[in-house]
Amino acid sequence: MKKNVGTTDKWIRIIIALIIVALYFANVISGTLAIVLLIVAGMFIITGFVGFCGLYTLLGISTCKKN
Repeated sequence: MKKNVGTTDKWIRIIIALIIVALYFANVISGTLAIVLLIVAGMFIITGFVGFCGLYTLLGISTCKKN
């Protein structure tokens, strides 16, 4: 897997995921919406730490700096 998630993109993903988790624990979101958003947050965390996004590969996008 070639990395296609840049540093700024990683931090944005992680921050969004943390906001979603905080909203869940503050009982701002609940029910089906909460489950869907928590799944998205989990995917953001994983792709942020791994540095690879499968959707970016399908769309031909890379946010990594070019060498």
